[in-house]
Amino acid sequence: MAMRELRYFGDPVLKSVCDPVTSFDGKTEALVRDLLDSVQPEGRAGLAAPQIGVGLRVFSYDVGKATGYVINPEVVHVSEETREIGEGCLSVPELWFPTVRPDHVVVRGVDLRNEPIQVEGTEVLAQCLMHETDHLDGKLYLDRLTPERKKQALREARGKDWFWNR
Repeated sequence: MAMRELRYFGDPVLKSVCDPVTSFDGKTEALVRDLLDSVQPEGRAGLAAPQIGVGLRVFSYDVGKATGYVINPEVVHVSEETREIGEGCLSVPELWFPTVRPDHVVVRGVDLRNEPIQVEGTEVLAQCLMHETDHLDGKLYLDRLTPERKKQALREARGKDWFWNR
């Protein structure tokens, strides 16, 4: 099992738009394996490549009985129905804030053989799919907070030992 070191809020890789995967080789397979291994510990729902310092469009997920990965994901459907749900992030540890997320999400991408795959989720899985796709677009869940909550989150993050730019 290859657990990769996490990157934390303040690290520029987390605010960068990821490049698409173009080579489906052993390096890509190793990245997917590391993402799947690193999302396994209790309390983790998803992990995107930039969270381990890799600027490629890949993420893994492990929500309930749904476990897998998506390479080059694109959100193709977002329900109009939303709900406010407590959200946290491995790259912003210890901070949880109510975040508005869609109830239903569909993501399309490819697998390690460059074959099309689709992942569809409701509730927590929908939240995870959006959260991880946001990472690949250089966004953190903090960017989705109301202005007041974001201000509070940034204040709290700057006081944490893990904050990257201390």
